[in-house]
Amino acid sequence: MGVSPGVVIGPAYLLMPESVCVVRHKISKDAVYGDIERFEDALIETRQQIKELQSNLEQNATVQEASILDAHLMALDDHVFVGNVIKKIEAQTNVEAAVSEVLESYAKILSSVDDEYLSERSADVRDVARRMINNLTKATDASVLDLRHKHVVIARDLSPSETAGMRKDMVIGFATEVGSPTSHSAVMARALEIPAVVCLHDVSKIVEPGDEVLIDGNKGFFIINPTPEQMEKYGRVEKARKTIERGLVTLQHKPAETTDGYRITLSANTEGLQEVDAVLRHGAEGVGLFRSEYLYLAAKGCIDEESQTAVYTQVAERLSPAPVIIRTMDIGGDKMLDGPHFERESNPFLGCRSIRLSLLYPKPFKIQLRSILRASVHGNVKLMYPMISNINEIIQANEILEEAKRELAAEKVPFKKDIEVGIMVEIPAAVMTADVLAQHVDFFSIGTNDLIQYTLAVDRVNERVAYLYEPTHPAVLKLIKQTVDAGHKHGIWVGLCGEMAADPMLVSLLLGLGIDELSVSPAAVPMIKDSIRSVSFVQAKELAEKSLKCQTGDEVLGLCRKLTNKVAPELMEIM
Repeated sequence: MGVSPGVVIGPAYLLMPESVCVVRHKISKDAVYGDIERFEDALIETRQQIKELQSNLEQNATVQEASILDAHLMALDDHVFVGNVIKKIEAQTNVEAAVSEVLESYAKILSSVDDEYLSERSADVRDVARRMINNLTKATDASVLDLRHKHVVIARDLSPSETAGMRKDMVIGFATEVGSPTSHSAVMARALEIPAVVCLHDVSKIVEPGDEVLIDGNKGFFIINPTPEQMEKYGRVEKARKTIERGLVTLQHKPAETTDGYRITLSANTEGLQEVDAVLRHGAEGVGLFRSEYLYLAAKGCIDEESQTAVYTQVAERLSPAPVIIRTMDIGGDKMLDGPHFERESNPFLGCRSIRLSLLYPKPFKIQLRSILRASVHGNVKLMYPMISNINEIIQANEILEEAKRELAAEKVPFKKDIEVGIMVEIPAAVMTADVLAQHVDFFSIGTNDLIQYTLAVDRVNERVAYLYEPTHPAVLKLIKQTVDAGHKHGIWVGLCGEMAADPMLVSLLLGLGIDELSVSPAAVPMIKDSIRSVSFVQAKELAEKSLKCQTGDEVLGLCRKLTNKVAPELMEIM
């Protein structure tokens, strides 16, 4: 599975750390105090190492990715863990065995949980255990920090701390035998922009150190000792990619307009203040999706009104007069928090998430709405409710919004009284009732990631059914068209902010279906703008009409590929 895009070719470096053999033995009563001291020293040393890794990650990625290592620090600071280790030492067990046994018991509990995200956290615990044992025994693992030349790193698995320690100038790509798109190493690979492929099973037994290997993180290919023809092909792809990327820079101040003058709004998806520079640099026309839940994730729970207001205000001011659409917190599914409000569920994607959670706990929801309203006077701010499935949810959310307005008015706090309110359309029920919902909102934004998942009953992070996750499925296209038609019938605009919008081959199709706005990651803006500026609206409408008559997603994809190859062959080179 490709989990971080890009194509690289380089020599293989096998990272196969040898396990430190921990032998359990009984220590004397006189040695107990000394082992407790060694344990405390190892805690301090390990904590310092992890903090250094966090600092490195903040410089090379973002604060959000650096926070992944908070789990390691929490384990070290856990008084139950510390207490259990000290109890074992006081019972005359040597410190190395005490640490290993306690942490391994935690890891086994986590790995047995029937939840992919939680079971993967067992790797975090074992990473802490390995680091602590190494510090206690003064042993050293093979490390990516040892690299002095550019390599592709091959490993059975990579711990978050190992990925965080990677230098982009030395590690040009990595491949692991296990892993998933949701693993922390995959998240960090994308943040560091290091191409990566996972789930390669016994690759470490096949690759020899120094073998020339090729990684295609877009498609999930891993080629050992590629042929001259393969090298030439991928070399051509990379050369084309760099040439096109240099050319796309010139599009920064040009409109997202078809060859026959049809304009569309091209916005960016963001998670925080740190991405505003990228929005401006890549030429987006504002923010089509501000994922406010990442403020909550970074704060590990509820974030106060002043802090939220400060972030929303800074984003609005820096991008004004361009619009900033703030989605209220979309917590749940694969974005969970600890605490009484955020219970683990057996099927979180169908559980109490997003707007359902907000309505269940109206007090923190109103705090967020107050923050958005306060920021609205500093720019072109709009707000959007996620995962709407029926009209009652809109009515309830708007009632809380009106309460927030009345409170601010009473406090003489300025806010935009006629702030635009929209909804995410990402559940089939919302599409089927879009004609009714459109009468109560100012805009729709189609979230195709979840819409496809819920329509096709496909978990998009499950590798066993990933082949069924099909954006061009006829049912998906009809749902998009139905949403657009309902919105336009009632005079509201319709955007699309899922990953489907970031596929250059599908841009013409979405234009033809009548989408008014596309919102993608900042880095994808230039390529999508190029796609829009390469096609005519007449061609896009013809493509959409033909696609809606197709019986399979493959047929649709074939039509999209044919048109893209005709109007923008340079994009096909890098795809």
